[in-house]
Amino acid sequence: MISVALAAYNGEKYIEQQILSILPQLSHNDEIIVSDDKPGGQTEHIVRRLMADDPRITYVEGRGKGVVANFTNALRYCKGDYIFLCDQDDVWLDGKVKRVMQAFENGADLVLHNAYITDENLNITDYSFFAGRGSKKGFFHNIIKNSYMGCCMAFNRKLLKRIMPIPRYIPMHDQWIGLLGEVYGKVELIDVPLIYYRIHGNNVTGGETTLRQKLRWRRYLIKRLAGRILFKK
Repeated sequence: MISVALAAYNGEKYIEQQILSILPQLSHNDEIIVSDDKPGGQTEHIVRRLMADDPRITYVEGRGKGVVANFTNALRYCKGDYIFLCDQDDVWLDGKVKRVMQAFENGADLVLHNAYITDENLNITDYSFFAGRGSKKGFFHNIIKNSYMGCCMAFNRKLLKRIMPIPRYIPMHDQWIGLLGEVYGKVELIDVPLIYYRIHGNNVTGGETTLRQKLRWRRYLIKRLAGRILFKK
């Protein structure tokens, strides 16, 4: 069973297109968990309308505490053996789920795939997220320069048990998951773009940070990772 954990916040402009790109790739017993951090608006209306036609979609209210807490909330509802992280404003390309599941069948515990970067109208502006980021495996490399982007990640339930609960104040959930994947499992990188990663000026993630912020976040991240690795059996 596959679970798609989708964190939403004011997602009404793109979320329907995203969900409709995912559903044809799922089987009848898979699920999409939408955690909405601003319930009561158009995002909830759209998701509930789609739910009426497809029981694989589940809507849950977020806690209003930001993107990391919102993804954590979605993950708590996931029942699948394999969990795909998902942003509200991208588009999955045909064959994404099939290609990622092949990596799991070959023994991977965590999978990271490439992406096309696009503008808001899905015009491609960069043909390889990996090339621009210098993406590669390795714990220490990804402490210094993170390759892990949540919308391009999937992992198995064995790893889910290691990453949860996600610490509240870490900078981003995806780096936390990726680094624990490096420690506890086999990571596979797929150098093939499997989504359109949409940049539109209002993305919840991907903003610029100062060097001071980056250093402070990494100190906190390393401290939390050390505690998890040393004390969580």
